[in-house]
Amino acid sequence: MNEYIAYCGLNCEACEARLATVNNDDALRQRVAREWSELNGVEITAEMINCVGCRIDGVKTPYCESLCPIRQCAMGKGLETCGGCGESAM
Repeated sequence: MNEYIAYCGLNCEACEARLATVNNDDALRQRVAREWSELNGVEITAEMINCVGCRIDGVKTPYCESLCPIRQCAMGKGLETCGGCGESAM
């Protein structure tokens, strides 16, 4: 499986946080931080916008690193994605 597919199924290659990180694009970091702050109703700073991909070794956003329940669950079960799990989410 493509290692840039996140545990939840999102495509990390297209994620603007990853693009800002690999291109060292501070303007994109600032835009993403502003958009994600508005979307989620929390303060997200440009310094938090650093991620190389959910299943790739390296830096992650604070949410992806330790708060994302999907990532934590799939990692705990040793799955590539949550799609490989036989348990119902409901």
